[in-house]
Amino acid sequence: MSQANEQTALINEDDEELEGCSGTPPCNPKSCLHRYFPVLILICFLSFGSYFCYDNPAALQDTMIRDLDINESKFMAFYSFYSWPNVVLCMFGGYLIDRMFGVRLGAIIFSMFVTVGQVIFALGSLFNIYALMCVGRFVFGIGGESLAVAQNTFAVKWFQGKELNMVFGLQLSFSRVGSTVNMNIMQPLYNLIDEHVHGYKCLGIALFIGAGMCVFSLLCAFLLSYFDKRADRVLKRKQISQEDMIKFKDILTFPFTTWLISIICVAYYVAVFPFIGLGLVFFEMKFGLTPTSANAVNSLVYIVSAVASPVFGFLIDKIGKNVFWVIIGIVVTLGCHMLLAFTFINPYVAMIIMGLSYSVLASALWPMVSLIIPGHQLGTAYGIMQAIQNLGLAVISLTAGIIVDQNGYLILEVFFMAWLCLALIAGVLLYLFDANKGGKLNLSAKARALQKANSESQIQDK
Repeated sequence: MSQANEQTALINEDDEELEGCSGTPPCNPKSCLHRYFPVLILICFLSFGSYFCYDNPAALQDTMIRDLDINESKFMAFYSFYSWPNVVLCMFGGYLIDRMFGVRLGAIIFSMFVTVGQVIFALGSLFNIYALMCVGRFVFGIGGESLAVAQNTFAVKWFQGKELNMVFGLQLSFSRVGSTVNMNIMQPLYNLIDEHVHGYKCLGIALFIGAGMCVFSLLCAFLLSYFDKRADRVLKRKQISQEDMIKFKDILTFPFTTWLISIICVAYYVAVFPFIGLGLVFFEMKFGLTPTSANAVNSLVYIVSAVASPVFGFLIDKIGKNVFWVIIGIVVTLGCHMLLAFTFINPYVAMIIMGLSYSVLASALWPMVSLIIPGHQLGTAYGIMQAIQNLGLAVISLTAGIIVDQNGYLILEVFFMAWLCLALIAGVLLYLFDANKGGKLNLSAKARALQKANSESQIQDK
């Protein structure tokens, strides 16, 4: 089976009835039962290990700085080295998924990069070699964001239609479960290991546990590829011709709204992830929390989004109005940063609300790309979006560490608020440009279903 057909949607098609096991709901790729279990479960766990390991440094911030004898700037470099390769590589990763590897082989290759990168990171700590740890994060980053591109492509392929917002919310939920588990078990695990092995060796052993989570996600990539290949064979997917496959110059034809979505993505995410990366010490210093309590507060965005993302995704599927929800998410997050910066209100309040607003934005933002970009170009489009996001994260992670070292956390919060204002401006522009083109991105769910029905009717008439 050619990889060129791997982005073809697997639902909403009038395939002939299937016989034998392939025709029964548990085995039929078109059935809800098969698509939800095992396929959706595997899609959700595909990036579990990656998200678990991404914030290993944040969960062990104090410990890592002490054991490795580094400052905040060097600590935040672990996040920058993750992001730098993705400034370019995840864009090419998406292109390779669309053009060469296909989504199945791409998911396996990028999962391998994630696993190997985490192993190198852990080895660097075990032998107290800071440069090797940076190399590990770089290799980890090569796979991490491109794996997210593959995950998004799988989600659109299997669930494009009325379920997509919910599915994006659910896969985000599982990813955040990985981050939440990391935030809440890494320090206790370190303390347990510290009873027998101390210092940077203890840290290295703890990081090897994260590598085990990456192996689990790699196994999910193999299983998902098997079920996806089987679905293509059973349903006899039509291949995309070489003429229809994406060419790199096609990027220049992407609509302006695609670039506005990318700007919103980077301007919003740089005000969330770098903040969480530095949040442990912030909550200890400003609110006088213990390391354990500060870790709990710092992980609230992940905990809340793990629960709320599929719920908001389901609601957005039923209501529509994606651009409206994106703007709401930005405004509420801006308010949360203001509470943290200028008040001493219990930080649990701001972080819980931030988790809700993050869930709303992510559930509404990412599916919009599939509404304006053809299926055979989605990997490239998501790759570009991830590349722009990681350029921002790489630069802002370094800048945030320098700001904290030189000016403190109040200036850092003002810095994050400025980025959220930029995201808000881009959100308003997205609404205006989309409205000028017919308002496709901000349609209600009912209007979108009617538009789709009319389009299918016109195709049948032809």
